[in-house]
Amino acid sequence: MKKFLISILAITFIAQTSSFAIGHKQKEGKNMTQSKIVQTAGRDNLGNFAPEFAHFNDDILFGENWNNKDLSLKTRSIITVIALMSQGITDSSLKYHLQNAKNNGVTKEEIAAAITHTAFYAGWPKAWATFNLAKEVWNENTKALTDKEKYAQTIMFPIGEPNTAYAKYFIGQSYIAPVSTKQVKIYNVTFEPKCRNNWHVHKAKSGGGQMLIAVGGRGYYQEWGKEPIEMKAGDVINIPANVKHWHGAAPDSWFSHLAVEIEGTETSNEWLEAVTDEEYNKLK
Repeated sequence: MKKFLISILAITFIAQTSSFAIGHKQKEGKNMTQSKIVQTAGRDNLGNFAPEFAHFNDDILFGENWNNKDLSLKTRSIITVIALMSQGITDSSLKYHLQNAKNNGVTKEEIAAAITHTAFYAGWPKAWATFNLAKEVWNENTKALTDKEKYAQTIMFPIGEPNTAYAKYFIGQSYIAPVSTKQVKIYNVTFEPKCRNNWHVHKAKSGGGQMLIAVGGRGYYQEWGKEPIEMKAGDVINIPANVKHWHGAAPDSWFSHLAVEIEGTETSNEWLEAVTDEEYNKLK
């Protein structure tokens, strides 16, 4: 009986929300399109452990199913929230889909009505739990996140403070956060889009140099006289001592890397000329 009632509920909401979506389509024109959903969470989190599940999650559920144009993204979002609430799933996955519903145009009034309606069929405690999450998502007094704050949520290391000590050697804003100050010194350096440091050399009589470990976003590393190397999370660059080079963010992306200083004798840094716009604008 419970499954039957939930099925009836889902059908009811499909009809209601489809009517709403159709009305908006008529106002906006028949050629209204929706952006394609691209999901990588499966491969990012389970690609090595359960590659088949990751494929089904990214390519089938969020790929073929969510990109099917028979239902609008708004309608799909409401149905998904109803389905999760009905099952008593009120963890981070429900909050994700509540945020997704808001992003797809569901208003505070609409989500409140949807949760209230579902409560009569799925249960009052489930509604309370869902409302508590929805209030966080539709909190209109919450300050919108900056691009920096949004990016900070995608990496595991802190962005830190503005890199004022070395600002004169950078074009654009960079940030620095100490990760380790004992044994081996490691700093997380973050570049805003288009930010890069000047050409420079890590000098050493022996040993020395630097290692870069990309941890977020997209950036570039280039040695003098060689082609730039694109860097993404997980990429490692070993920089020998006495080699002229620069590194920084891509034009359209924030970028973070761990900078690991390699021990050596008589080490020092020599900062040189800036990477010109002409050189930098050749990057993609």
